[in-house]
Amino acid sequence: MDVRTLGQGLEVSEQGLGCMGMSAWYGATDEAESIATIHRALDLGIVFLDTADIYGAQPGENEALVGKAIADRRDQVVLATKFGNVFEDGKRSVNGRPEYVHTAIDRSLARLGVDHVDLYYQHRVDKTVPIEETVGAMKELVDAGKVRHIGLSEASPETIRRAHAVHPVTALQSEYSLWAREPEDNEVLETVRELGIGFVAYSPLGRGFLTGAFRSPDDFDDGDFRKYQPRFQGENFARNLDLVERVQEIAGEKGCTPAQLALAWVLSRGDDVVPIPGTKRRTYLEDNAGASGVELDGDDLARIEEAFPKHAAAGDRYADMSTIDS
Repeated sequence: MDVRTLGQGLEVSEQGLGCMGMSAWYGATDEAESIATIHRALDLGIVFLDTADIYGAQPGENEALVGKAIADRRDQVVLATKFGNVFEDGKRSVNGRPEYVHTAIDRSLARLGVDHVDLYYQHRVDKTVPIEETVGAMKELVDAGKVRHIGLSEASPETIRRAHAVHPVTALQSEYSLWAREPEDNEVLETVRELGIGFVAYSPLGRGFLTGAFRSPDDFDDGDFRKYQPRFQGENFARNLDLVERVQEIAGEKGCTPAQLALAWVLSRGDDVVPIPGTKRRTYLEDNAGASGVELDGDDLARIEEAFPKHAAAGDRYADMSTIDS
């Protein structure tokens, strides 16, 4: 697995591994298989692991799983986690207060069983707290040695600039894939490149939809949060499935899987872009890893663009887009 460099000199594998689905939200989970998947990722050179304190049926559950998996392999891992999303009394909110930043990192380090994380993101922007105050607290974590690099997630260009003026931001994480190309339009990619910040693409497989594995909204269990998101419902599902079938056709001609083609497209966006496809199974991990061997030339990219043009996907990315800083 080749290496790419994010922002302030953070070297990561050109693909990372999103660990969220190992603990909740994508149907049934299997801790043993999840841990085996993390170990297989490390064996394949996929060393950039992504988690967050909110991931899991209970907050912190996914961090604990990741910590268990890397307990004797910490020196092989580039470890990223996040803070800011909070569930209280069954309701979700965002907390970017400086005192909470310090509390959150200590809890994360304890669950992960480590003395530092390599990359610490503000998961969502708290619009009630000046970003300068939140990032000021994150800078204090860097000074204390608890965090090596800082990042933001789903932040607007203005927020990114203000944050970067307080302390260099190493990575901006946002959804980016064939069906989520907003970073190309809202000046996010332009801004991070101007400032020398790396871009981490989460859900580069469209939450699994771009793999072609789903043929009906009924394919999702009641406990799978995708079942309740606009892009996976009704007419939106049918429209998006038509787009995916076009990707499948091109992938077949290239001799790769649809997942590999979709990931190869993200990898082609630039050496400063690192996709972190999520999976909880070794078979899918190995398939995803194969994308690094798929080369797309200009004709391939033009054909993909024609088959799956920008803004072609139907439906919002989330049922509630209010926490996206735009």
